[in-house]
Amino acid sequence: MPQRPLTTARAEKAYKNMEFLNSKEARSIRILAEYMYPEEHLQKHNHKFLGTIAMFGSARILSQEEFDAQEARLKHELSSAKSEQASALQKKLDRLHKNRHFTQYYNDTVEVAKKLTEWSMTLPKEKQLLVCSGGGPGIMEAANRGAYDAGGDSIGLNISLPFEQFPNPYITPELNFEFHYFFIRKFWFMNLAKSLIVFPGGFGTMDELFELLTLVQTQKITKELPIVLYGKEFWNKVFNFEYLAETGMISDEDLSLFRIIDSPDETVQHVQTELTRIHKLA
Repeated sequence: MPQRPLTTARAEKAYKNMEFLNSKEARSIRILAEYMYPEEHLQKHNHKFLGTIAMFGSARILSQEEFDAQEARLKHELSSAKSEQASALQKKLDRLHKNRHFTQYYNDTVEVAKKLTEWSMTLPKEKQLLVCSGGGPGIMEAANRGAYDAGGDSIGLNISLPFEQFPNPYITPELNFEFHYFFIRKFWFMNLAKSLIVFPGGFGTMDELFELLTLVQTQKITKELPIVLYGKEFWNKVFNFEYLAETGMISDEDLSLFRIIDSPDETVQHVQTELTRIHKLA
């Protein structure tokens, strides 16, 4: 019977074994790493600030530049499309035109983030508040873009998805984080936030919004947290919050957990006033 060759080589340490670390058995290790890394990273880079103004909303809301580019592309494709393709392309173009007004939300997000960043930069370093977004395109890009235009830093808490989500170029490079687990990403959103501004969005935005409202309602989040829902027309069409209170599904007091606002200046004024009061910034 042949004998195996003798060896004195050391076995690979478990924490260096990438096959193991990416296995289901090591899921708890990956979760712990995502939980611990952001704080260590912020300390390492000496980023001292009071907290964040979290801004989130749809990844699908376009800037005017992107709207114009998509419109031009669809028109070009439509001009040479065969009849069986033309109908689908025309539907896409009609939907794009129907939602043209949503580009204003992108512009408003840039303006809000820019003005809040400019205000924050007048505060002492340890009392500054950084804009924080989900790191991707759409409203998230607009939030980081506003901070960038103001000359300030901003955070991006990106999530790995098979579509739609990729880091936008306006995030401060050393404040660009990538997550695999939604619940850890949401933890860092809430943990750092001193105020939240929620712009129109879909399932992801609603998930984040209602988890946030539930945590505040049930006092799992005990810090005073100004919450703005931006865009009266959108939010009043999507949800009838008063009806929830009328039917007893929520209490009347729950309606005071947030404020629906419709202009950049009013949003900035409200957030500044509340944060100054809560954190004694003046």
